Amino acid sequence: MVFRMPIPPPACCVAVGLSVLATSCGLFQPAPPPKAKPVLYEWRDDKGPGEVAVEIDLAKQIATYRRGGRLIGWSFVSTGREGHATATGDYTILDKLPLRISGRYGWIADEAGNVTNGDATPQSPVPPGNHYSGAPMHHWMQVTTYGVGMHAGEIPRPGEAASHGCIRLPRDFAPLLYDVTKVGSPVRIKRGSGRNNPLD
Repeated sequence: MVFRMPIPPPACCVAVGLSVLATSCGLFQPAPPPKAKPVLYEWRDDKGPGEVAVEIDLAKQIATYRRGGRLIGWSFVSTGREGHATATGDYTILDKLPLRISGRYGWIADEAGNVTNGDATPQSPVPPGNHYSGAPMHHWMQVTTYGVGMHAGEIPRPGEAASHGCIRLPRDFAPLLYDVTKVGSPVRIKRGSGRNNPLD
């Protein structure tokens, strides 16, 4: 009796077969690459001499930070959208609080915590079973006498204004700026060229 060894299929058939098996079973499929997060700030404070000063460019929606005239960082900001424009001018930080609850803006949520109105005011009608909450503003740095300040917040579309007039800072960055400013730190708000380079 003659024993014959089975002839293996060509390598290309094996590769195709494995590919079909992997695809049909959902195995070995590479995960889609994660979406790259935009860089919202850079911070290189040398902790050297001089006070920290802030300059906010409304056209670029970018702030630059200097210490004693030396550039130590930049960040995207989100300032007042149409109808809630942030005013230009030279200001100083008037007050600092780790947390301030807005007396002007907030949201309405149902009993389960689902937001039913994300752009509410204290005067907004509150449906039965819902409640109004003032917006929390962490790392609050007030710059005007009428309640505009810098604070941690969402930057939904970097480069576009989206707030009710305040200057939102990236959430991870706000505590860094809060720690190095003081009451009296200068804040300049201007309308610049709108060029893309943050440090132009």
